Amino acid sequence: MKILLFGKNGQVGWELQRSLAPLGALIALDHDGAPGLSGDFSRPDSLIATLDAVAPDIIVNAAAHTAVDKAESEPELARALNALAPGVLAREAARRGTLLVHYSTDYVFDGSGSTPRTEDDPTGPLSVYGATKLEGEALIRQSGCRHLIFRTSWVYAARGGNFAKTMLKLAAERERLTIIHDQHGAPTGADLLADVTAHALRATLADPALGGLYHLVAGGETTWYDYARHVIEFARARGVPIRVALDAIEPVATSAFPTPARRPANSRLATDALQQAFGLILPPWQQGVERMLTEILPN
Repeated sequence: MKILLFGKNGQVGWELQRSLAPLGALIALDHDGAPGLSGDFSRPDSLIATLDAVAPDIIVNAAAHTAVDKAESEPELARALNALAPGVLAREAARRGTLLVHYSTDYVFDGSGSTPRTEDDPTGPLSVYGATKLEGEALIRQSGCRHLIFRTSWVYAARGGNFAKTMLKLAAERERLTIIHDQHGAPTGADLLADVTAHALRATLADPALGGLYHLVAGGETTWYDYARHVIEFARARGVPIRVALDAIEPVATSAFPTPARRPANSRLATDALQQAFGLILPPWQQGVERMLTEILPN
């Protein structure tokens, strides 16, 4: 079995190289591609030749335009990467009988309410990023290809930059911090996404009826404010030099940090469908964050 992975150098793509390797022969591409192969989602039509050359049994798309604020000023590029290119992959997957795996986001919702959103809840993106990701979902479904779409949120990894690393840097430099407290979600590790993907892929290959759209996030929920406090106190307890006192971390509203793209206040995603379909238990968000911190903090 041949697996073609796009976006190999992103946070999720990097972990997927590990989790997918035991399932078959893995060809992993980044934006620059490889000799004779294209991974350039800004030129969606170039991907067809790559599919012809590789003839994969499974396509896994971990490539995307994820610069949420930048997408507001370059909507055409965001649409090419998040919608048009996945649409090409989906049409080709349908023609070839290939299974397509794709990742989407909580940003397809309007962020209202306080309950976790299910896969069937009405969407209403607030940003170019959310709108283009939603269009990508629609093009995949409309193609009729076999697919798994995973909506996720607040993704982090030990590799590269992330919110926790930023908070630790600021906590070591400043005496006071102000952190947003009115956005709710679940920090979700790229390693968890990759491992669940591999499990779901095997199950769906055995039972195609399992294909479809699923929400995939770590268990529980938090705010950016409480997430930051957890990270800082975990690091302090392990002897990391922290300047800011716990009572000097101040919760503030989203309006205190204006951004070009609006963020959903409610990023909670219900994962009951995924857990029941694939017989999984999604661990609490703290477990993954603490594992990541243990990896990046000095011994």
